[in-house]
Amino acid sequence: MNVNLSPETLRYRDAHARRAAIIDQLRATGFVTIGELAALLGVSEMTIRRDAQRLHEKGQAIALRGALRLPMPETSTDPTVSEYQRRAAAARSAKTVVGQLAAKDIQPNDVIAIDAGTTAMQVAKALPEDFSGSVVTHSIPVINHLFELPLAKTIVLGGDLYRPSRAFVGSVTVDNAKRLRVRTFYMGAAAVDDRGIYTSVDVERLVKQTLMEIADRVVLVIDHRKFDVTAPVFLCGWDRLSAVVSDHEPPPSISAFLKQQCVQLLIPLQPQTCSVNHAASP
Repeated sequence: MNVNLSPETLRYRDAHARRAAIIDQLRATGFVTIGELAALLGVSEMTIRRDAQRLHEKGQAIALRGALRLPMPETSTDPTVSEYQRRAAAARSAKTVVGQLAAKDIQPNDVIAIDAGTTAMQVAKALPEDFSGSVVTHSIPVINHLFELPLAKTIVLGGDLYRPSRAFVGSVTVDNAKRLRVRTFYMGAAAVDDRGIYTSVDVERLVKQTLMEIADRVVLVIDHRKFDVTAPVFLCGWDRLSAVVSDHEPPPSISAFLKQQCVQLLIPLQPQTCSVNHAASP
C-alpha cells in the first residue's frame, strides 16, 4: 500500500517536507526500500540515503541496508535491545525538545560538559555543525556523535565502562574530571522530587557530582516523566542548579523550590528568568 504522494508536487520540496513524506510512507507500509522512495518522491537515491541517515539519527526510522523501517515500539521486550536503547526510545520527542532548548544557550566557542544519559545526549545532537568549542564527557554515545562535528574539541574522561549507561565511571573518570573546568554542565537525572535530584545507581553519582563541582553552571535536562517517578540514589538539592530545562511545567511544589532558590526554568514557549545570576558553587 502506498500513500497518495505525487512526485511532481514533492520533487522540489525542502528536506523537512520530504522526510515527513518518508515517515508517512513508513507508517502506511512499515518498510520501504531506498529505490521505492526515490521513485515515489522524484529524487535521487543518494538524497534518500541522506534523509534516511538523518531520520535514523533522530530515532524516527531505522536505516537498514537499502531500506527503512519504523522503530520498534517503546514497550518492546526484544532481548537484543539494550537497556540504553530502551531508555533512548522512551519519550524521544520530549527529549529532543529538551535538548534543543538547552542547547540554545551554548556559545560557538563554549566549554561544556555533557552527562551520560539519553536526554543529555540530545543536547549533543542539538549542537550546530560549526560548533568549535570543547565538550567534556564520559558518555560513549556523545563521543561517537561528536565525530560528526569536525571543529569541536572532545575531551574524553575515560575510566571503567558501565554498560547500562554506555558511559565511563570510577576513580579514573573522577580524577580526570577534577583537572578540568567548564562553563556549563548539562546533567541528566533518573527522577526528581521536592527534595532534589536522584540517579538510579550509586556508580554514577560521584561522576555527576564531580562534573557539577568543575562547572560554573549546572543545567538539569529532564523530560516530564522524571517528575512522576522515583529513584534510589540522592544526588543533590535544587540549590545546586543554575537552571532546569524540561518539556513541561513541573509540579507546583517543585516550581516553588525553583523560585525560592532562584533557579531558572526553561520550558517550550514559557521561559522564566531570574534577575539573580545564580551559579552552582563547587
